[in-house]
Amino acid sequence: MPRERKTGADPTAKELAEAKRIAALPKEIQRQHPSALPADQSKLDHINTYGWLPEFYIDKPFRCRDCGKEEIWKAADQKWYYEETKAHMDATAVRCHDCRKARNVKKTQVGGKA
Repeated sequence: MPRERKTGADPTAKELAEAKRIAALPKEIQRQHPSALPADQSKLDHINTYGWLPEFYIDKPFRCRDCGKEEIWKAADQKWYYEETKAHMDATAVRCHDCRKARNVKKTQVGGKA
């Protein structure tokens, strides 16, 4: 039976507190944290920037810009987003899963931008 992948949707208070605690740590300590996921620099070569490229990803808590709900942008999701879909490094999670889903449904019904 396939294991369901844990997303950052509907985190427990404990998960959210831990993500906030890790996000507040200095980068040197974050890098060595067991939950840190190393970045593959060879997959980030699409990014034409003078800015920084990540060395690692950590779970990042954020508040939805539409409804205010707190969620976690998981390190594995960030790695996939930046390295596999080739997203720009300035892009970040701003909407919770529910609001993002509702926005996508609205886009497909209207046939354009939401």
